[in-house]
Amino acid sequence: MVEFSKSLASEQTPIPGMMLIDLPVHGDNRGWFKENWHLRKMRSLGLTEFGPIQSNVSFNHAVGTTRGIHAEPWDKFISVATGRVFAAWVDLREGDSFGQVFTTELDPSTAVFVPRGVGNSYQSLEQDTAYIYLVNDHWSPDASYTFLNLADETVAIDWPIPLDQAELSDRDRTHPRLADVEPFKRRRTLVTGADGQLGQALRRALAGADHVEFTDVGDLDLTQDLTEARPWRQYDTIINAAAYTAVDTAETLEGRRDAWRVNVDSVSNLAAVAARNQITVVHVSSDYVFDGTVEEHPEDEPFSPLGVYGQTKAAADAVIATVPRHYVVRTSWVIGDGANFVRTMASLADRGIDPAVVDDQFGRLTFTDDLAAGILHLVDSGAEYGTYNLSNTGPVSSWAAVAKRVFELAGHDPARVSPVSTEEYFAGKDALVSPRPRHSALSLDKLTATGFHARDADEALQEYLARD
Repeated sequence: MVEFSKSLASEQTPIPGMMLIDLPVHGDNRGWFKENWHLRKMRSLGLTEFGPIQSNVSFNHAVGTTRGIHAEPWDKFISVATGRVFAAWVDLREGDSFGQVFTTELDPSTAVFVPRGVGNSYQSLEQDTAYIYLVNDHWSPDASYTFLNLADETVAIDWPIPLDQAELSDRDRTHPRLADVEPFKRRRTLVTGADGQLGQALRRALAGADHVEFTDVGDLDLTQDLTEARPWRQYDTIINAAAYTAVDTAETLEGRRDAWRVNVDSVSNLAAVAARNQITVVHVSSDYVFDGTVEEHPEDEPFSPLGVYGQTKAAADAVIATVPRHYVVRTSWVIGDGANFVRTMASLADRGIDPAVVDDQFGRLTFTDDLAAGILHLVDSGAEYGTYNLSNTGPVSSWAAVAKRVFELAGHDPARVSPVSTEEYFAGKDALVSPRPRHSALSLDKLTATGFHARDADEALQEYLARD
């Protein structure tokens, strides 16, 4: 009669991200039964992102069969079908936990979740032991692997059966000591559109991060099939800062085609590789997905774009929402490096030009340094996937009010700015003009609940002009 029986439970180990799990095993005179992997129950324990795609079995005839220490670029869910093992893991990832060890015995009533980059090893304690591991990637000769000698003196694993009496492969006998092991590199982050306003802010925010790769036009053609464009198994995050933003030109025939190609086709290609390779993708959206009839837009407001640019951004939002690990970051009135509204107003003020500026469009400015900081907060904090509004905080204002404030901060008379209606501003213009949402302010409650607080827009404006 089998005597195991436990309730499902888990505990964290000294190795970050590694979890020891008790599995209920139900036995009778015939043998026993267990649910080795139950998606909904494992989600309740916190394994929310592990999606196994392959199941492997390592069968060991003799007591003392010893395998490892191997670290691979995929996560593993390990259990025993028959027999019993002494199992040992060593964290081989770069960082403060490098070299951390955890050991335990595994039998059919116990399992362990092992993150990528943690070295896995075990020694069979009974004959005919079957060691099972589910993995979330397929083996590839091109992937990165890290190995550690089973007899390393630094980690000093206390093997129940001395290694000189154990069954080992010749290869496992010759792996390097810990002092000679190159730490397992963290997965990479890809930033697209790195030369744009947001891209440059991300460059500043991620300066010195050797796991980040920046690309722009000419480095990676996002409009083409990206399946083989990168070794995607080595990436865990894509931040898409590339976009077609010529709002009025998008209303022309050529512009419409370009806008859909860049804003939708490219995003679809990124979404495909992200979904296929379990990559988190961050996509930057716009207030233009709304018609502006609501004074402050929540994240779940239905799409109602007025123009072609807004249509392409709404389509891209819908595409990204199909990726299991995604953040849609919706923003408005973006100010960063290069030409923008604030710099234009400051230049007009200095040159003695008195502009007419619309006073019936309302919103909040978003400075790219705050936008970049908010994006990295979502990724680094592990916030729940989904859509988040992100702008600077403070009172809602019109474009004319922003222009007056720029004049004032630049030491000029704000009365030089003439408020006009949108209709008056565009009257008589020959070029096609995209309709604008009258209200662009975004509700920030959801983002604030994650612990991120952007600067007040006026404070950010003062710092921006002082820097320029």
